[in-house]
Amino acid sequence: MDRRSFLRASALGSTAAATGLAAPAYAQGKRTLTLVTTWGRGLAGVHDSAQRCADMITAMSDGQLTIDLKAAGELVGAFEVFDAVTSGQADMYHGADYYFTGQHPGYAFFTATPFGMTAQELVNWYYYDGGMELHDKLGEVFNLKSFLGGNTGAQAGGWFRAEINGPEDFNGLKFRMPGLGGKALGYMGASVQNLPGAEVYQALASGAIDGTEWIGPWADEKAGFQEITKIYYPAGFHEPGAGLSLATNREVYDSLTPAQQKIIEVAAGEAHQNNLAQFLSNNGAALQRLIAGGVTVREFPDDVWDAFGAASQQVYDENMGDDLFKEIYESAQASMRSSSGWLTRSEGVYRAQRDRVLG
Repeated sequence: MDRRSFLRASALGSTAAATGLAAPAYAQGKRTLTLVTTWGRGLAGVHDSAQRCADMITAMSDGQLTIDLKAAGELVGAFEVFDAVTSGQADMYHGADYYFTGQHPGYAFFTATPFGMTAQELVNWYYYDGGMELHDKLGEVFNLKSFLGGNTGAQAGGWFRAEINGPEDFNGLKFRMPGLGGKALGYMGASVQNLPGAEVYQALASGAIDGTEWIGPWADEKAGFQEITKIYYPAGFHEPGAGLSLATNREVYDSLTPAQQKIIEVAAGEAHQNNLAQFLSNNGAALQRLIAGGVTVREFPDDVWDAFGAASQQVYDENMGDDLFKEIYESAQASMRSSSGWLTRSEGVYRAQRDRVLG
């Protein structure tokens, strides 16, 4: 029996045993919960979202829950937060769930997947087409209760030391890209690196990597990548609307009162929307500053986009043997196609016409 089946069987047994028993006992009094993050302290936007979650939970609970935020490296490393929370070493984490595809590839869908959902399509799926329930189903396997808790919007294709003229230019390229998008680049011959955000600048500056994606113009400018190279691709295939997650150890979550549980959910949802607005409101002006400072903006050629697509499908196909991955994939695809069918014909046409009319 695999772990998921075991946990489901245990849950059913617990439910049967609990019939007729008193309501669960909740921990009483003020509590401090430790929140670890995948972000270095001060990383533009992403650390802000984690801090907003922490501050809102503390404020909304009227101090009954105090969230003690530990940035990456202050308690555990950036990529260690998942294990820290599942094991109970920490109570909560804030991060990008696609860092944890090694635990299960289905986690990628709750951040971003190649040729996947935009930010709007992601929330449509999450709140109305079964995404939240699948996030919870996946969390049951790993002792987590998770919610969307941030969003960067569409992420840039990245910074390169040399222009990309064809798919062959990725062969041997040392490039930083996490998640399933990174897997796809690997199939195109790239040497893919998965580095925490706080380590990316130094790796690019030292030549340890030849290029990197991070987030978008505002966060990239704050990180200083324009000091190292001037070649920038604003459009990428890998993260069209990257969600961030706030996850709580399930035993800790279950020990909270229903009101406290709802506070975590609501705080995460508000942080998601606030964070998306934060990124999108800053990116346009930041891109103009980068261009004024000498950055040249490029677009990948069509044959590169075609290669991205073929490699991405290879990544999806290799994971279809996992039933839960397949379930999440099919749910996300169905929702995305439904949402896109309307958005393309309404907002998409409107925006194209607005740009044409207003210039």
